[in-house]
Amino acid sequence: MKRPWNIIDSPVYSLATYHNGTVNMNICTYVTAVSMTPKRYAIAVYHNTKTLSNIQQSDTAVLQFLQNDQYKLVNVLGKKSGNKYDKQSYLTKKNILTTWNENIILQGLAAQVQLQKISWQNAGDHDLYLFDAVKYKTNENACPLMFQELINLKIILG
Repeated sequence: MKRPWNIIDSPVYSLATYHNGTVNMNICTYVTAVSMTPKRYAIAVYHNTKTLSNIQQSDTAVLQFLQNDQYKLVNVLGKKSGNKYDKQSYLTKKNILTTWNENIILQGLAAQVQLQKISWQNAGDHDLYLFDAVKYKTNENACPLMFQELINLKIILG
């Protein structure tokens, strides 16, 4: 039986966060648009992570909408800790990074949104951040990676 929060399929994102000229990327599915004007996103960031450390020290991030064929990145970006593993080095060796709006991001995304941090609050085992969307780009041929696909591929449990 599915858990209530897994009934509705949702996109799989990676939040790119920056500190001292380096990037860390995670996998996040606790993401939602919360306002049309201005366009705002609420993103929950897990405690004791490199992503949280980076976003606490920076006012900007990039929300990356993963493409369906990027499902293999979940094992590195979502199952390895940036506190113990250099994800930027791994992604550089795989030659799958590019630069957009002066930010290091993944190549071949469904879309990306540059974010400006507004506020945050503790939300249990995550901190909930509110961001303004500053700039965005969408791939016209996008086929977004969806949460259900990760379950189907047995990358995560449903």
